[in-house]
This record gives sequence, C-alpha cells and structure tokens, in this order.
Amino acid sequence: MDQILTIGLNGLTVASLYFLVASGLTLIFGMMRIVNLAHGAFYLLGGYVAFSVLQGTESWSLGLLAALAAVGAVGVVMHQVLLRAIEHEDMRVALVTIGVSLILADQLLVYYGGVAHSVVPPDFLSGGMELGVAGIVYPRYRIFVLGLAILVGIALWLFISRTRFGMIIRAGVDDRDMVSATGINVRVVFAAVFFIGSALAGLAGAVGAGAFSLAPGTDVEYLLYSLIVVIVGGMGSIPGAAIGALLVGLVSQFALGYTPAVASIVTFALMIGVLAVRPQGLLGRTA
Repeated sequence: MDQILTIGLNGLTVASLYFLVASGLTLIFGMMRIVNLAHGAFYLLGGYVAFSVLQGTESWSLGLLAALAAVGAVGVVMHQVLLRAIEHEDMRVALVTIGVSLILADQLLVYYGGVAHSVVPPDFLSGGMELGVAGIVYPRYRIFVLGLAILVGIALWLFISRTRFGMIIRAGVDDRDMVSATGINVRVVFAAVFFIGSALAGLAGAVGAGAFSLAPGTDVEYLLYSLIVVIVGGMGSIPGAAIGALLVGLVSQFALGYTPAVASIVTFALMIGVLAVRPQGLLGRTA
C-alpha cells in the first residue's frame, strides 16, 4: 500500500509540472492556433535563469520571478519578430520555433555545459513531511509544487472564463476581425497571451529544477509530454490540460513503477486511445 501511495504521489507531482508547462502551451497552441515547438526550450531556459539568479543573489523567490519575466519576454520577442507575419502558416511557424528551440538548447549547453544542475529550494521547503498515511514521509518541496499547480490552474481558469480580458482572448480567436472592429488591438492582446504562456513555461522550469535536475534533453522531454497533455485534455481548455496532466502523470509513473520496459508505450497508448474515442480531446471543442 505504501508503494502504491508513493507512486501515486510521484504521479501527482509529475502531473503538476506537466500542467504548468502544458497550461502555457494550451494558451498559445490551443487558443492562438500557434504551434510553438520552442516551448520545451523555454522550460529549460527558465530553469537555468533561476539557477543563475540563485547563484548570484542567493534568493530562491527572486530566481522564480526572474525566470517568469525573462522567459515571458523572450516569448514575446519571438512572437513579434519571427512569428507575427507567418502566424497563419503552420508549417513555417513549426520550422521557425524548432529553429529557436535548437539555438536556445545549444547556447544553454555551451554556457552551462553538459552536467546536470538543480535549483536548491529554501530551507522551509526542504526535508520531508509526514502525511499521516501508512507512515509515508514525502518531500515537502514536491507537495509545494502540487499546491502551486492547483493555484495556477484556478487562477488561469478564472482569468480566461471570468474576466473581460479572457473574454476578449476567446472572442479574438473565434473572430479576430469582429473584435478589431470594436476598437480592441488584437495584436496587443495576443502578445500578452504569448507572454503569459511563455512565462508559465519559465516558471515551470524554475520550479521543476528544484524537484528534478536540469540537463540537455530535458527540453525535448517536457515539450513531448506537454503536447500529449494538451492533445489528451483538448486544445484551449485549462480544465482539460489539468485532467490530461493528471492522467499522463499517473499513467507514466505507475507504468515506470510496474512495467518500466514499456512505460513510454503505455503513455502513448493513452493518447492514442483518447484520440480514437474523442479526436478533439477530453474537454476540447469540435472544429
């Protein structure tokens, strides 16, 4: 029983990180119809920015804020400079963002080297916490990651579904010309969405670097799993991303625990099964 509970908690922790990355991707990919394949590199960049700031200032919270702001700014620059003129051409957008991803990953490899780095959490988040169930002592930091993902998910859902700005975003995706006719600058709105989506990837990288290490190849792993989460949950749906992350996190961790030889196959089988039954994803809208 304690093994099952521990694997389940690991699945929730991994699902939390997948959600933080995928929530940004679902805003950009699902709501703006922009295939940002540099999203995994943004995760890696956020982790390294937090690591550098922590090394220079010894402030963990400042590292998180710096990662969020820096990666959000990089995302906006990429959108405005490289993607704005071609954002309706999916193949070009995919190729450009792949190029940005490769350049970022190579530059980070040159600067930080091929060894693994991690962001050491503050003392109040270090150590274990007794859960009072089956004598399990679980890392306090991982519980923090789970709580942060829940808070971010609630905030994003309220932002998209309950605020005027969220209404403008949804309307701009469905009918950009009509929204522009009301005097709203859709370009500015979409730039803000790109900032938020990219910043979430940076935040996930900074937080994830405290639970797992940063190393070359991490960007590809998180891009792949965040795409699976978005596809399973449904593009453009924050609750869908949460459900998708939960399913992918739990399935992947239980598969690693009991059938490690076919763990990746089981995860992809989940995506294939969902697409076979519901092509738009669990909570996605039909085209």
